[in-house]
Amino acid sequence: MKKRTPKAIGRVVPRKEGRAKVTGEAKYIDDINRDDLWHGATIRSSVARGSIRKITFDPKIPWKEFCVVTAKDIPGKNVVALIEGDQPLLAETRIEHPEEPVLLIAHPNKEMVTRARATIQIEYAAAAAVLDFEKSDTVFKSYSVNKGDVDSVFRRKDVTIVEETYFTGAQEQLYIEMNGVIAQASSQTGVTVWGSMQCPYYVHKALKALFQLPDDRVRVIQTETGGGFGGKEEYPSMIAGHAALLAWKCGHPVKLIYDRAEDMAATTKRHPSRTRHRTAVDKNGKLLAVEIDFLLDGGAYVTLSPVVLSRGTIHAAGPYLCDNVRVQSRVVKTNTPPHGAFRGFGAPQSLFAVEKHMDRIARVVGVAPEEIRRRNFLKTGGMTATSQVIQQKLDLSGLLDKALKKSNWKTKREKFLKHNKTSKIKKGLGLATFLHGAGFTGSGERVLASKVAVEGTEKGTIRVLTANTEIGQGTNTIFAQVVSDALKIPYEWVEVAQPDTARVPNSGPTVASRTCMIVGKLVERAALELEGKLIDSGLLEKNGEPSQFRKALVQYRKKYGELKGFAEYIQPSHVNWDDQLYRGDAYGAFAWAAYIAEVSVDTVTYCCTVDRFTAVQEVGRVVHPLLAEGQIIGGVTQGIGYALYERVVWKDGRMANNSLTNYIIPTSVDTPTIDVIFLEEPYEPGPGGAKGIGELPLDGPAPAILNAIENALGVEVNHIPLLPEDLLRVCEAGR
Repeated sequence: MKKRTPKAIGRVVPRKEGRAKVTGEAKYIDDINRDDLWHGATIRSSVARGSIRKITFDPKIPWKEFCVVTAKDIPGKNVVALIEGDQPLLAETRIEHPEEPVLLIAHPNKEMVTRARATIQIEYAAAAAVLDFEKSDTVFKSYSVNKGDVDSVFRRKDVTIVEETYFTGAQEQLYIEMNGVIAQASSQTGVTVWGSMQCPYYVHKALKALFQLPDDRVRVIQTETGGGFGGKEEYPSMIAGHAALLAWKCGHPVKLIYDRAEDMAATTKRHPSRTRHRTAVDKNGKLLAVEIDFLLDGGAYVTLSPVVLSRGTIHAAGPYLCDNVRVQSRVVKTNTPPHGAFRGFGAPQSLFAVEKHMDRIARVVGVAPEEIRRRNFLKTGGMTATSQVIQQKLDLSGLLDKALKKSNWKTKREKFLKHNKTSKIKKGLGLATFLHGAGFTGSGERVLASKVAVEGTEKGTIRVLTANTEIGQGTNTIFAQVVSDALKIPYEWVEVAQPDTARVPNSGPTVASRTCMIVGKLVERAALELEGKLIDSGLLEKNGEPSQFRKALVQYRKKYGELKGFAEYIQPSHVNWDDQLYRGDAYGAFAWAAYIAEVSVDTVTYCCTVDRFTAVQEVGRVVHPLLAEGQIIGGVTQGIGYALYERVVWKDGRMANNSLTNYIIPTSVDTPTIDVIFLEEPYEPGPGGAKGIGELPLDGPAPAILNAIENALGVEVNHIPLLPEDLLRVCEAGR
């Protein structure tokens, strides 16, 4: 009998980078030092809008010892190359938001940099700023989704029309490690950047434009990264450009590390939103027509706003079947720092609105919130708002039943109703059911055409080569599990190369719940191609034992040299998307979930506490149960912060509470017991049957929590974050 290696997918295997992180061997960007290193800093604008009149340098500072960079020193295009070329790397004369980079300084002594930075004075001619996104006339991007005939339904006399408006605020990603890079650059050697980032090839693209250099003269290497949540998707292109310009001019490597205050004030956040729902239902609560107006605040420059808007638009109608849908969406300009990617990428905003609205419809019709959802759930064969037919097996009622049972919904709702009549601590239960698409939207994956490689080493092991980064979520571990099962070799024989644009192909960004489902499948294909080459060489039998595979690999290397397997994304023939009509197969697959929040509200202090949380989801095959559970718990905790704690305080377009002292996030004390349940429905096109998971758990907590608060108090609350003073005002207003 041939010895077989236990399957890695579905098991809790050790994290690939876990030991290095625990022992301190792993080096984050600020751990890296060199004798010839200079330290950099960014000088930023203090006004929301205007023009630069004069910059004054204090004569008491020995400026001859410093390297000073302005926009005039940029050898290529003064632009952060991403979607649109509207954002300058350094302001020339015009200022569009507070904290806009104006000039850069560097010096061998870090303390001298700090001292000098505080002395530079910039004089402005201020101009009127637009700070209210509902009053902005400058549209960055708009979309329109149309299905059926909405207007004819609204004209009918036998329908009930339910209308409401919902608001969400900005949210700071608050990764543990701040943004930071080290750059080395010269006209002779080109540009090399090491840094904390999610998307090395985004940075590579930006540096090529900034310095007008070809691909092979720019190199980007990801160092150990302490979290991202989208906040290190596009912004590292900015900080990398700044460090590289300083290095280019001063002739020394330059380290540029933000402190917490600068990182919070200057970098991107989740887009604030306003969503208007107008819905026609019959007497039983069946959705007959849905009209949604979805608006996002983009901040001063485009960045990734069109893509965030796209995802929010596609998810705006939720996991419900309706024959007549119209979604109008747009993202507009304001004079705040640009908003950008954050876990969920537009869906938490639009799903908050639709899940709040479903509870409102339930109250109007006079049915239970769980029942209104059951009557409208999508099922296999049903069509989403973009007319995508759900091909995979889908049982949202089953998900909901599991959540209701685990949370003891019926018994507790009845118990709380009695309890609330006499107690000042009101209790409630609320739910949200939702979906999240995995992978890039529509034609995005086809346009990316991601590539990966897998190579055999001289030791007879396998190394995975992709640009997808490990930022704490488990990328390295999951890729190794996929290769282990594909080749039937021990998990320990697989390693994952550190992303380095000089060594790994462009497998696309580490975003959009695509790393496991899309890139993981490519890794699986590349591994099987490598195995095929070994079999074709005659050195390996089909279905050979792991020891034979290793022996064959070593022999191949000695006889022929390098051995690699490759894979490139090819869009399946059944996936069809129309970018003009914004219709068709928005995603290869969706993940689905039902979340229930149990809350207590103190009617003396109006403080809200989440006492328990139930999270039931279907994400295909669970690759690593412990990592998957951690993703859900982390996402729910961030969702609790989004709902109840995290308010960005804006003052003249600038974040005024840019510290952990006054930007409040949930601590372990504020985090309840979170019951995590996976219902697995393997998705064949995914590696081992897996789908995306990373963004899903942040979509549902906020509406579930607010629905629970409404259940506890009998008032309607339509905005987040909901701080105690907000809830007090709502209750006093009698809503």
